[in-house]
Amino acid sequence: MEQIIARRRDKIVYRDGDRLIKLFDESYSKSEILNEAINQARVAETGLNIPRFREVTVIGGKSAIVMDYIEGQTLAALMEEHPQKREFYLKTFVAIQRDVHSRKHLLLTKYIDKLKMKILRSELDASTRYDLSMRLDGMRRHTHILHGDFLPSNVILANDGTPYILDWSHASQGNATADAVKSYLLFRLAGADEFSEQYLLEFLRQTGVSREYAEEWIPLIAAAQLERASDPAKKALLTRWTFEEA
Repeated sequence: MEQIIARRRDKIVYRDGDRLIKLFDESYSKSEILNEAINQARVAETGLNIPRFREVTVIGGKSAIVMDYIEGQTLAALMEEHPQKREFYLKTFVAIQRDVHSRKHLLLTKYIDKLKMKILRSELDASTRYDLSMRLDGMRRHTHILHGDFLPSNVILANDGTPYILDWSHASQGNATADAVKSYLLFRLAGADEFSEQYLLEFLRQTGVSREYAEEWIPLIAAAQLERASDPAKKALLTRWTFEEA
């Protein structure tokens, strides 16, 4: 490994020359890894700037996805290094997300289907699961590309200023506002309440979407996040948002 970029509980991301390699441990199924690779290939077909997918392979007995390494800095790092330009980077971040939402690929999984499956597998009582499922059925169905984990750490500005978007494991198609609300909740779960509010206001300003409509997605997405929540504090927040925002 030439340079470790990130180390997680279940994977390591490292640089090897002009390649970026995501090395997964045994907790990842082959289907999950192949699905991430397929998502990346499909999104690339829309013309979005993402690292070029090279291959799925096995390294040291572990499955890996190999792609181009992009020289540059993440928006998260730039916001940290240049706080005086934070507003500029936030506007850039939302504009890039809007570009994602302007693309379509009809073979991606439908986001509403993913949400419903997660809600039905959650520990919520049957009545709440049914109510949330019915509310999902009543939401507007769109076919925009959704990133699903759109954070400043997943956007790199290359040395020439070109933005590249990383990590397409949660990609799907659906309602753009739902994708923004997912980012908003992820910021709040990370304790970045002030930034989460600034981000949502900027998204609403750029898109013309009403706050009331965006908030309709909060209990639905919070409930879906409960399925994999293990941290007690985060689980408590998600539960509160599921019921308080309903």
